[in-house]
Amino acid sequence: MSEAVTWYLVIMWCFFGLIVSHQPQRLNGEFLTKELQGGLESVFYSACRKTSWLLLKLFQRKIMQMSTGALLLLLPWFGGLVLGEISDDFSQCLNFFYEKTPPEGINAAGYQPICQRYKNQYRFASLYHRQHRGPLYSAYILSPADGKRPSPIWKYEPQLVSYKASPEMQPFTTPNTVNSDVMKSQAVSQDYAHSGFTKGHLNPSMHQKTIVDREATFTLTNIVPQQRGSNEGTWAPLEKEVLGRFKAFCKGSMYVITGAMPYESESRWINNRVSVPEYMWSAYCCPSYRSDLPDSVKPFFPTYAAVGRNDRNSGEEIVPLDPKADTRVRGYDVRQMSLETLEGILKTRLKMPVSLFKGHCK
Repeated sequence: MSEAVTWYLVIMWCFFGLIVSHQPQRLNGEFLTKELQGGLESVFYSACRKTSWLLLKLFQRKIMQMSTGALLLLLPWFGGLVLGEISDDFSQCLNFFYEKTPPEGINAAGYQPICQRYKNQYRFASLYHRQHRGPLYSAYILSPADGKRPSPIWKYEPQLVSYKASPEMQPFTTPNTVNSDVMKSQAVSQDYAHSGFTKGHLNPSMHQKTIVDREATFTLTNIVPQQRGSNEGTWAPLEKEVLGRFKAFCKGSMYVITGAMPYESESRWINNRVSVPEYMWSAYCCPSYRSDLPDSVKPFFPTYAAVGRNDRNSGEEIVPLDPKADTRVRGYDVRQMSLETLEGILKTRLKMPVSLFKGHCK
């Protein structure tokens, strides 16, 4: 292989990484000139982070010798690609995770990171399971709502269908007529019709400040099938309690990760397509909090967690039953616990050594 072809392939690889994983704008002459003048150390190295250090140094020297016009010859290969929500990691939306570090230890096949983008901004992050057609978790920064819960306009993720599709979540324009490719790739509203389950938010709308942020939570990639007794009966009060702790005691950002726990053996489905979780779970990290916490509140900071039942008939090993609970919510108990206890449960159930917050938020 000639030297020219070798360098051409290296440059193509790094440009592909640059466009797909790091830069939202399309490449153009002005952008290339700017990068050639001073951005190679940060941008091109990041795009080519899987290439050896020596090759990158050679690559930098070589590309600096090329004219902008020569670099523009590469654009027809990539001109139609823009940064979207779908990638191999959460590199576009790491700010939703404590210390910009997503949960560690989750490495099974089938999981797809999504940076949830709406109206040209990233609103939160979700780890989506393609086979289950639902999220394992959503991660967000809690910010109390400044208004009411919006009327739901349900949305889907176009790039689960194709990487070339729109980089933003899109509304179902005709709820009863959904494109077959969309249906193959993810859950749709028809899956929930007559299922007996509600659409359970992992990132709840009332944990988001602006109306636009709240609207963004109404995407089915942030939703799992949740029993009404769990969703409205016991899980909603937990969400309000966490919100109350944030308002009263948290001095900075509160990072929240809320997820779904599948059945351990035999999976359950709605419409033979969407996996039903046996449990809901949630954990938060508030690294900066009041120094004068009451003794009764100290166990809840800087982290705490909870697991909620989504099946009345589940065993009591993880969440015990309260026999005195109201019949409407009986069997949908929520057990609050330490972060370490939750991670132990997830490790056992998911068969993965899960660590939700870097350094346990300390």
